[in-house]
Amino acid sequence: MSDSFDLVVIGSGPAGEKGAAQAAYYNKAVAIVEQAPTPGGIAVSSAGIPTKTLRETVLYVSGFRKREVYGLSLKLDPRIALERLMTRKSEVVTVMTKAVERNLARHGITMIQGRAKLGPDRTVRVSLIDGKERTLDAKVILLATGSHPFLPADVPFDDPDVHDPVEILQLDRIPGSLVVIGAGSVGCEYASIFTALGVHVTLVDATTRLLPSLDTEISQLQAEVFNGMGMRLMLGSPFTSVQRVEGKLEVRFANGNVLYPETVLVATGRAGNTEGLGLEEAGVAVNDKGDIIVDDRFETTASGIYAAGDVIGPPRLASVSMEQARVAVCHAFGIQFKDRVDTMAPYCIYSIPEVATVGMTEEQVNAAGVEYEIGRGLFSANTQAKISGFQDGMIKLVFRRADRVLLGVHILGEMASELIHLGQLALHQGDPIDRFIHTTFAVPTRSEAYKYAAYDGLMRLDRRAGEAPKGPATAPRVGRSN
Repeated sequence: MSDSFDLVVIGSGPAGEKGAAQAAYYNKAVAIVEQAPTPGGIAVSSAGIPTKTLRETVLYVSGFRKREVYGLSLKLDPRIALERLMTRKSEVVTVMTKAVERNLARHGITMIQGRAKLGPDRTVRVSLIDGKERTLDAKVILLATGSHPFLPADVPFDDPDVHDPVEILQLDRIPGSLVVIGAGSVGCEYASIFTALGVHVTLVDATTRLLPSLDTEISQLQAEVFNGMGMRLMLGSPFTSVQRVEGKLEVRFANGNVLYPETVLVATGRAGNTEGLGLEEAGVAVNDKGDIIVDDRFETTASGIYAAGDVIGPPRLASVSMEQARVAVCHAFGIQFKDRVDTMAPYCIYSIPEVATVGMTEEQVNAAGVEYEIGRGLFSANTQAKISGFQDGMIKLVFRRADRVLLGVHILGEMASELIHLGQLALHQGDPIDRFIHTTFAVPTRSEAYKYAAYDGLMRLDRRAGEAPKGPATAPRVGRSN
């Protein structure tokens, strides 16, 4: 076996796989070192795909929302429900793992199982599973080791009913009650999934609102929807301890409140996998949060060593991680294909209902001093949403007042992760919201809500100006929206 490669990638998650495939496509000799027995990283094995599969399976087996539409009252046998949930999750994980394996094999990429550590002169020392060591020489190294759940030191994760976001996927029963600590994307996803299963869920966070990086109105609306689902929210309530007292789990808060749930999930963020990589010895610097520092080419402080994905910090999205790795490889080998990562990548949260956002929030536009207006297309007025029974949420457009150019799109509702790309395309093209008015949308579809969000925005402009809106794009008089 050759131990010399053009590119050695450490980690086979989304960034590692796509970076390796990009180089191999351009006839580079590529090896991936992965310590797990199968490729794909947490996106396939324990985070992204499993969580999303769990969500879809819960919606199906529970009849959530459909119960209200069709007057059904489904009572789930918890044992059967859990069996179905875990079986479907395992099936999808297996399918997607094989898809990654086939992609790597198709590109002729060498897979090496073992633990990697950076050596001198752009080498990678691999501790193999048989106890031997193999040293790989590389022209370029790509660090794509991903991340792991951040575990607060004072939480007893050795308790069988206290979980992190990875362990929760191995539940052996559906609990009657669950406290989710952390109102970020992962916390909101799991809290809503278990609520749909009929679990009594309390979602707690030290911050005063859900998903604080989102547009404030969308965040507040999501909180209202969660409350309507039966979820209890305790925001602005930092927890002080999780412990088992006299056989019961006890979660204490700074305000003196105490909860006694069957199960606790701690979802307080993620941290990059950098331990044991030999970064310091190789001259690879990290920031004060432990994330690897890279430049706009994704090269680290060590020449020829690049990094991409979760290990370099937020946004820690699989979609962005893939693009970062492709761009890094193109820069590393002078490949004239991709030279930058999309600056308007959508951010999606697979809660029930979904949230998706791209571009600037209303708060960001306001802080920038831009005169703006908004338009809302409510799903409660959308025919397809009414048919499906998922009427929560809206499409919110944020646009510049002077020329009606779109600045941001924020969606709460089913299929938000699909709908967001239409707004993303309009943002890339610098379109005014008139684009949605002049576009013919199939009826009934959820995407038609874009048109009515644009009409609503024009109506607001009309009321503000007292006359028809003026600008480079023509639009019908507001109010004639049917």
